[in-house]
Amino acid sequence: MERALKFVVRYLPWAVSLCLTIPFPLAMLNGCNRGDLRAVAGSACLQDSSQTPVSGTFSIVAVDPNTGVCDSAVASKYPAVGKVVPYVRAGVGAFCTQHWHNPPWGEHALDLLAKGDLPEAVLAELLRDDPQRDKRQLAIIDMAGRAADRNPANADPSGIWWGAASGRYYACQGNTLTGSGVIFVMARAYEQTKGSLADRLMAALVAGDKAGGDHRGRLAAGMRIAIRRALTATGSNCTWTRAMML
Repeated sequence: MERALKFVVRYLPWAVSLCLTIPFPLAMLNGCNRGDLRAVAGSACLQDSSQTPVSGTFSIVAVDPNTGVCDSAVASKYPAVGKVVPYVRAGVGAFCTQHWHNPPWGEHALDLLAKGDLPEAVLAELLRDDPQRDKRQLAIIDMAGRAADRNPANADPSGIWWGAASGRYYACQGNTLTGSGVIFVMARAYEQTKGSLADRLMAALVAGDKAGGDHRGRLAAGMRIAIRRALTATGSNCTWTRAMML
């Protein structure tokens, strides 16, 4: 975590979006109320394709089966991207919804994963009746390290380049990128960096940014970390989730 904070200090330009982290997501949900955020796939408040917000971004989901930590990190020119793209749950896994993102899918995807559905099955369930399925970019990983990506088949022209790469216990994905190098240097940075899971995900974001990142520039980044630990005195489990938005 200390190394991750050093990366944060070094890349403080992303912090310009900090003042937008509260109002922006609410404005971008096209009038959805808090109750709507618990809706499942096909939520009516995201059916109008002309109003669906597009998050051009690059992200990474990862887990450490040995420590029980799961993590998701994202960076973009899209303001407050950490509020609408990454989702994690202790003991379950991590999920990202981007390009034509759909925040209601965050908790629903993790519910399906917690129920025992494989990552591929979760994505199939989300997309089955979705009229905008070809506009979505999704990534999901469970605590065993099983990962699945779905790239848009019909990304917007501003997408320029989009794609994904996965490896041992992680998956990287992005759209609206300067080129394929963004994703592949992210994967290499994640694999080669030492330290905590947070250190490795932050290194992946920095590497992706240095490789060109979002072709429109940088404005926001976010990271969500979740841990499940056993309380030895009682034999029960506790969960801890931390979100860091820049």
